[in-house]
Amino acid sequence: MKETLQQDFFTIIQDRGAVKQFDSSVKMTQAEIAKLIEYASTAPSSWNLQHWKFLVIHDDEAKKKLLPIAYRQQQVIDASATIAVLGDFEANKNAEAVYGPAVAAGAMTEEVKERLLANIEQTYATVPHAPRDEAIRNASLAAMQLMLAAKAMGYDTCPMGGFDAQQLVSVFGIPQRYLPILLIAVGKAAQPARPSSRFPADQIIVWNQF
Repeated sequence: MKETLQQDFFTIIQDRGAVKQFDSSVKMTQAEIAKLIEYASTAPSSWNLQHWKFLVIHDDEAKKKLLPIAYRQQQVIDASATIAVLGDFEANKNAEAVYGPAVAAGAMTEEVKERLLANIEQTYATVPHAPRDEAIRNASLAAMQLMLAAKAMGYDTCPMGGFDAQQLVSVFGIPQRYLPILLIAVGKAAQPARPSSRFPADQIIVWNQF
């Protein structure tokens, strides 16, 4: 696998944009996509429960199924892959797999582990919106990191919120445990992203209190 890595983080941030036209001749390998998702999965995670799943849609038949679900946005056909970022409603079930090895390695005591597990279960059981909020919050962090990692690897992305989530779940057999958060087309730009402006810092910062 050949990777192109851009080391200047601020250049990556400035150069990343939502690409609408992709070079359909460029095909990412499964190894490259897996590496990209490994980078994305190092994003911050509440309790380290890793509230995300990535559905990779990259073969031609799968792309054709996705096209009407994505309201016929051509990116899903021309990009190397479209990654559906899913939030995990039941990430609390990951706790033992996360903390068990830490205890076995001596990085955490059994007492600390049990205290964390109790805190997680109490939150998921008693805070009404916690499962959904955590799913969205944490999967969104991973989605942003995925786009920056793609740019660092020499690829371009387009985040898409415009899709039929219910159809995505039905057509691709997504279990009820997972909430579709975002589609991200990944590949090589055929045309650069259109420049977009941002408000200056003095319009978006509130110091200390409104």
